[in-house]
Amino acid sequence: MKLLLRYPLVAGTLVALLAVLILLLSGQPLIAQIAASIYALAVAAYLAVGMARRLAGGQWGIDILAVTAIVSTVLVGEFIASMIIVLMLAGGTALEDYAAGRAKKELTSLLERVPQTAHRERGGTSAAGSTAAGTQTGESTASESQTNGQHEDVAATDVRIGDILLVRPGEVVPLDGVLLSESGTFDESSLTGESLPVERVAGDPLMSGSLNGEAAVRMQVSALMEDSQYSRIVALVKEASESKAPMVRLADRYAIPFTALAYALGAAGWIISGDPARFAEVLVVATPCPLLIAAPVAFLGGMSRAAHSGIIVKYAGVLEQLSRIKTAAFDKTGTLTYGRPALIGVRTAGSLTEDEVLGLAASAEQYSSHVLAASVMDAARDRGLVFESATEASEFATHGVRARFDGRDVVVGKPKFVAESAAGVAEMALASGELAIYVGVAGEFAGALVMSDPIRTEARRTLAELESMGVTRTVMLTGDALATAQHIAQGAGLTDVRAECLPPDKVEAVRSLPLRPVMMVGDGVNDAPVLAVADVGIAMGARGSTAAGESADVVIILDDLSKVASAVRIGQRTVKVALQSIWIGIGLSVALMLAAAAGYVPAIAGALSQELVDLATILNALRALSPGKSAGRGAGKKGTGTPGTRRTLDGGATGPAPVSRLPRSAEQS
Repeated sequence: MKLLLRYPLVAGTLVALLAVLILLLSGQPLIAQIAASIYALAVAAYLAVGMARRLAGGQWGIDILAVTAIVSTVLVGEFIASMIIVLMLAGGTALEDYAAGRAKKELTSLLERVPQTAHRERGGTSAAGSTAAGTQTGESTASESQTNGQHEDVAATDVRIGDILLVRPGEVVPLDGVLLSESGTFDESSLTGESLPVERVAGDPLMSGSLNGEAAVRMQVSALMEDSQYSRIVALVKEASESKAPMVRLADRYAIPFTALAYALGAAGWIISGDPARFAEVLVVATPCPLLIAAPVAFLGGMSRAAHSGIIVKYAGVLEQLSRIKTAAFDKTGTLTYGRPALIGVRTAGSLTEDEVLGLAASAEQYSSHVLAASVMDAARDRGLVFESATEASEFATHGVRARFDGRDVVVGKPKFVAESAAGVAEMALASGELAIYVGVAGEFAGALVMSDPIRTEARRTLAELESMGVTRTVMLTGDALATAQHIAQGAGLTDVRAECLPPDKVEAVRSLPLRPVMMVGDGVNDAPVLAVADVGIAMGARGSTAAGESADVVIILDDLSKVASAVRIGQRTVKVALQSIWIGIGLSVALMLAAAAGYVPAIAGALSQELVDLATILNALRALSPGKSAGRGAGKKGTGTPGTRRTLDGGATGPAPVSRLPRSAEQS
């Protein structure tokens, strides 16, 4: 009902058509014909005004044939046919308008996601004494501040440079600034594309849009809202989205020759026979229904097929772009890789076995709030290891955890931290993209857990499928270091690598790619601007950011990279079916027009025949709902990378005091 009220022409046509049918059934054909003719001619006049404006602007579309078809059907008495043509025209316009409205709504959602509030410290406008205030953990500082009423919630736009803010655990940093607390862990993957959370110390810069870790921290603002990192990303998305040209309707490409042919055949029939009815009879079978119906039905079928496969296409024109993709660009973290660490090996350095080292490390990690603890415990569970309960445990923020099991001290964390309690610690030689978690047991170095963000198992197959469909160039755009990026690119089979890219760098890279159209695949907030500026932006939406999904043209709701190839395949099949349907309709219509021009198809028979043409066109267009013979048999198995987020374990002083924790193995289990 809301849609009918929003599109009155569709509602009016449905009501008028119903009224005409009631009049016919009640034995009032003349009144029905007059009513239908008046309504159809009124719509034709309305369309003619818009058509004249577009023609004056140099745009030629299918409307001229539609107007002529409506008038001609009224003149020959085929008023039901004229009503159907009006309904198809109104429905197509409403569908295009609705798709445009959805696109604007997605952009609005992105803008609303910008951090709106900040917790400002009352009277806090300098860093004096701030390091001392961020004592052992920011969590205790936050509690005291809340209790004493030292903070106030203010609009982020009201925050000024030099203000001191509190960022609670799990909150997004609202503005750019400098860390005042002694240390903190931040997930910057949405900004830089780097999957490893970074550990900042007092005096280090913080970027707005990064996600705070487990402890509350204090920061001093260094940039206003409009100048902060996340706001610049939003501005890029808005600019890119507004610069996109609207898609031209596929059927309009055939409007000029089809219209000219219809007029020529009608005029020829009139001149040869000397009967003006021949012209009307030709135009009756020349209704543009195949052109008006074929493409929308095929594209809607393609969108439905995509949705069935876990691929959300935001508007039909994207399918046409997908069918012509020549270059595919990919983010690395969370797109070509799983974006979550997985255990790839256990290196022992003493008498303990691999399972013993992993089991003790996982048992100690029960008492850690660090982002890697869950990955270690998951790896132990995968091997069927049972966690032990500690008699005491302490976590040392950003460095590691120490626990005691049956009189044995187990230390897990960075190499320098473990070396303080265990002898013989030696740093492991790691390949690009790997990190190590060190383990000490009973005062001796026991070994290390080697973890990595693995490449998706379906990555190489997906790129091979894209190449077979005409995507001749593949590019990686990532914020990671070049060595790590090249390692992943080699494994996936990419042809080009662009490393250490910030969001603006990715935008410029995509704009400069010569082979168009360009498809960009990503999943983070840092990918939002480049997804918007690409010819087709595809967001890995299963775990991807809201901003990426809102600025993309396609959202893959399953965590499966092979769906990118599926999207291109569906786009190619949809356009192929749409073109076939159009040509089937045109071919049958031309045959009928020739027969009508020769006098073999009376007006009534022509109208009935045209409905058969429409039916054949629609049935063929509905083939877009099927996968087609060339479609793959399945997406293949997903990779087995373990979910989570990683950290860099590169040593460092053990300044922070330990945080004692009660045993909670039962709770973790």
